[in-house]
Amino acid sequence: MRRNRRAGVEDLWTKTVRDAEGNTQTVPSARHGTGSRWRARYVDDDGREHSKAFGRRVDAQRWLDKQVSDQVIGTWTDPALSVVTFGTIAERWVATKATRSAKTVAGYRSLLDTVVLPRWKDVALRDVRFDDLQVWITSLSVDGSVRFEGKGLSASRVRQAHQLVSAVLKFAVKAKHLPANPADGVELPRLPEVEQRYLTHEQLHRIAVASGRLRTLVLVLGYCGLRFGEAAALKVGDVDVAARRIRVRRSVTYVRKTGLVEGPTKNHTSRTVPVPEFVARLLKTEIADRADADLVFESARGGGYLTLGQARYTFQKAAAAVDGCAGVRLHDLRHSCASLAISSGANIKVVQKLLGHKSAVLTLDRYGHLFPDDLDAVAAAFDTAGAMYCVPAAYRASGDTNQAPSKGGLTSVAGAGFEPA
Repeated sequence: MRRNRRAGVEDLWTKTVRDAEGNTQTVPSARHGTGSRWRARYVDDDGREHSKAFGRRVDAQRWLDKQVSDQVIGTWTDPALSVVTFGTIAERWVATKATRSAKTVAGYRSLLDTVVLPRWKDVALRDVRFDDLQVWITSLSVDGSVRFEGKGLSASRVRQAHQLVSAVLKFAVKAKHLPANPADGVELPRLPEVEQRYLTHEQLHRIAVASGRLRTLVLVLGYCGLRFGEAAALKVGDVDVAARRIRVRRSVTYVRKTGLVEGPTKNHTSRTVPVPEFVARLLKTEIADRADADLVFESARGGGYLTLGQARYTFQKAAAAVDGCAGVRLHDLRHSCASLAISSGANIKVVQKLLGHKSAVLTLDRYGHLFPDDLDAVAAAFDTAGAMYCVPAAYRASGDTNQAPSKGGLTSVAGAGFEPA
C-alpha cells in the first residue's frame, strides 16, 4: 500500500511502554546514550520515507521544516536523486534531443565528449557548485579543456559549453534531481566583434564573373539572401523562372562522422524569395533541360552536393582578384543582400522574410545600423513640416507670411526672432 505523506521528529534514546494496567510511561531504549538522539522522518509524495539523525532536537526540527516547506512550494528534491552523476543525466538529456537535426545532435555529442564530460562526468549533481562552474568556465578561455590543454578555447566555444551544461542542469532541476540550476549567473567571456563586409553592386558582379562556373550561385547568394546550405540543396523544381521566385524548403550541411545530410532549413520553415530578372535569366540557362529533382548547383567532382569547402575555395580566389574585396567571406554575400535590400528601400519585415530570420528583432539587431539614412530622412521631413507652421516674427509683422524660411531651416530662423505662427 502507498504510504501517506507525513513527518515528525522522534527521540531514539527513549521509548513509550504500557504497563499491565494500561498506563504509559517513557523509559530508556536499547539505543540510549548511543549515536545521535533525534531522528527526523518524513514520507514524500511518492510514499517513500526519508530520515536523518541529529544530536539536537532543534536541528532535527529545522531540517524537517525545510523538507516539508520545499514539498509545499514545489522546490523539494529527492536526496537519493542528487547523487546521480552529471554524466548520467547528460546522457539522458542527449537522448531527448533525438528529434533535432543530425548536425545539432552531433554538435552536442562533440561538445560533451571533448569539453564537458572530461571534467564533470563522474561528479554527483549535488556536488556541482556555482563557484566550481565559474572557475571551470574561466579556465576554458585560458587553459582550454582537459582534451585541449594549453590552448584556450574561443569565446564562442566557451559560451556553447556553458549553454550545454546549463541545459543539462535545467533538465535535472525539472526531473527533481536538483532544487536550482547552479549554472545560472555564471560570468561568460565576451564575444569579439566580427566585422561584417558589405559588397556594392559592382563588387558583387565582378566577384561573380571571377567565380567562373559558380557565377550564378554567387549572384543567387548575393541577391536572394539564401544561406549556402539552402542554395546547395536547391533543386530545379524549386525554381520558378517565369514567376522569378525561388522556394527555399531544405538545407544541406556537413555532419561529423556522417557526411553531408539534407534536412529542413535552419528555422524549420520554408519561404519564397524574389529573383532579379537578370539572375532569373542565368538560372534559366543553368537548369535548362534538367529534371525537377536535379540539384541546381552540383559539385564538379562527379555531381552530387556542392560542398562548402569547394565553394569557399573558388569564391576566395575570385574575391582576391577584385580590388578591395580580399578577405570577403562567402557568408558576407548574405550580409550584402541585406545591405543592398535596405539601401533600395526595403523595410525590416521584408528583409526578415527575404533572409528567413525567425523574428524581425533578430534582423534589426543584426542590420539595424544600416538604416541611418532613414533617420536623416525623418528629421528632414520634420524640418520641412515645421517650416510650414513656424515663420520669423519679422516676416509676420510685415504681413509676408508666405515668405519661405531661409536655407538654414529652423536654426537660421531662430536668430531672426523666431516665434510660432
